[in-house]
Amino acid sequence: MDTNKPMDFERINREFGNSPLRLVEWSIAQAGRPICTTNFGPFEAVILHMVTRVAPELPIVWMDSGYATPATYRFADQLTSLLKLNLHTYHPLRSRAHREAVDGPLPPIDDPRHAEFTREVKLEPFGRAMREMAPDVWLTALRAEQTPLRARMQPVSVNADGLIKVAPLLRWSSKDMQEYLTVNGLPNNFDYFDPTKVEDRRECGLHLAH
Repeated sequence: MDTNKPMDFERINREFGNSPLRLVEWSIAQAGRPICTTNFGPFEAVILHMVTRVAPELPIVWMDSGYATPATYRFADQLTSLLKLNLHTYHPLRSRAHREAVDGPLPPIDDPRHAEFTREVKLEPFGRAMREMAPDVWLTALRAEQTPLRARMQPVSVNADGLIKVAPLLRWSSKDMQEYLTVNGLPNNFDYFDPTKVEDRRECGLHLAH
């Protein structure tokens, strides 16, 4: 992407914000090193199907905390095979077994240790992925109805480091997502648990800092 050329994000959001596939096509066309992140949670097959239709070799980045449900690991394998994903998995520097042997089980969200847990199992692997892959465009499956923070976001934005963040599905509802899965014969995974969020509509921190 030509970082010297200013982008009119207001115009881009107005033109493409309600057309997820067109926004995926536009963002990948602009990018030099695009990536798409996933958690293999509910409706993730939608973004993964869209981006691989446009760019089959697009790097798909998964921060595997080690605390996913068995169903999520099976779903990850299923989608990786079905969509032939170019999957790059990032793990914490310590395994779950190592961490729990030293620090004990998952701390509750009101425990002061939970912030360090989140940093170790999600934010550090994410930061490492970003340094190693050095993307200029980051595609994500964020949707406005998920949390109050996401409801205030725009489909295309830029962070302080100049990274373009694209959320093609931001304005889609769960009904829109389910219809896409049905039309395209894609599987879903509702047996999902994020140990850094624990509760629905709570941010893990990934999109607070980025």
